[in-house]
Amino acid sequence: MIMTTTPSRGFQPVLDRIAEEMERTPGRGRPADYIPALAACDPRRFGMAVAEPDGTVYGVGDWREPFSTQSLTKVFTLALDLAREGDELWEHVGREPSGNPFNSLIQLEYENGIPRNPFINAGALVVTDRLQTRTGDAAGELLGFLRAESGNPTLGFDEEVAASEAAHGDRNAALAHFMASYGNIDNPVPVLLDQYFRQCSLTASCADLALATGFLARHGVRADGTRLLTGSQAKQVNAVMLTCGTYDAAGEFAYRVGLPGKSGVGGGIIAVVPGRCTLCVWSPGLDERGNSVAGVAALDRFTTLTGVSVF
Repeated sequence: MIMTTTPSRGFQPVLDRIAEEMERTPGRGRPADYIPALAACDPRRFGMAVAEPDGTVYGVGDWREPFSTQSLTKVFTLALDLAREGDELWEHVGREPSGNPFNSLIQLEYENGIPRNPFINAGALVVTDRLQTRTGDAAGELLGFLRAESGNPTLGFDEEVAASEAAHGDRNAALAHFMASYGNIDNPVPVLLDQYFRQCSLTASCADLALATGFLARHGVRADGTRLLTGSQAKQVNAVMLTCGTYDAAGEFAYRVGLPGKSGVGGGIIAVVPGRCTLCVWSPGLDERGNSVAGVAALDRFTTLTGVSVF
């Protein structure tokens, strides 16, 4: 059934209905326990926001509650670097689904240190490294961008989460050193890892992230009307989100939700309807592939109830 909404309330009736359904849904998964700072999160928490291209935002539940963004930031660092170096980036990272867990080392040796895509950890490390080379402070560049696009100057990094990730970051260090051995990392690995862990520790709310992702719905145009990406580059980012944004569950996500999306192990998912709106949903309980159980279900209901999809 397609649910229509009144112009004055926009997407709010749909969000209210989804929140009611999620409240009755059992089995919310488990928080990411391999990052101690995230393990204590309540899997029953739920928030969802929708932002229209003009900056109008609708929300429900814990939509203004800051949470650990984790891999959601990979979308923004990709866009920031792509804006600077264009197609040269794709010589260092691929655009294909990996079919393996997000922190896998397996394919790197077969493919000479070139990660499959920018959203697995190896690929995100390469993108962060290249943004660090071009800006001298990749994490700071990311933070400034998100503050500007969300309109929230209080966004910041969670030093406890960053320290927790650094203390349990041996796999990421191995990925970085392995790629460095193939000449695909420019900066010293400790510098890169510090930037990467800070990037992943950024905290923001569903409202902040729905607004910050708006440039992808506006075909590359930022909130202030300036252009970050060309229309073609915005299409590229959305395409990679659709095919690679939820790790080795990307096919299932496309099947159920039908939108470009990116998940993070903090329980957040951002999604884009080009030309129409951007969404962010948060619920900390994850499935075995690292995606929010309630988040995927909520986005599934959103596209079902509204009929809004890229398909």
